[in-house]
Amino acid sequence: MRVCYHCKKEWKGDYKPGRRDICDHCGMDLHCCLNCQFHDNTSYNECREPQAERVLEKESSNFCDYFQFKDTSITDQIKKSDNKKSFDDLFK
Repeated sequence: MRVCYHCKKEWKGDYKPGRRDICDHCGMDLHCCLNCQFHDNTSYNECREPQAERVLEKESSNFCDYFQFKDTSITDQIKKSDNKKSFDDLFK
C-alpha cells in the first residue's frame, strides 16, 4: 500500500508518480523524498541510493530518477515482526 507521507491516505495510482503529481486528499507533492523507499534519516544526504543527487527540500517535488514510491505494507510488516520479537524477548 502506498500512502502520502503528509496525510497518510492511500494513493491509488497504478503508475510511478511524476514530478507534478499531488495527493488527491491534501495536495502535497507525491514525487518527493519523504515518499521514497530510499529515504532514510540516518543515511548520508538522508538517502540510501548512493548515486542520487542531494535534495535539500525532502517534502517538495524533485527530479530524482531513483524515486520509488515507498510500500508501507512492507515497512509495517517489518515493524510488526520487530515489535513481536521484542515482546517475546521480554518473557525469555
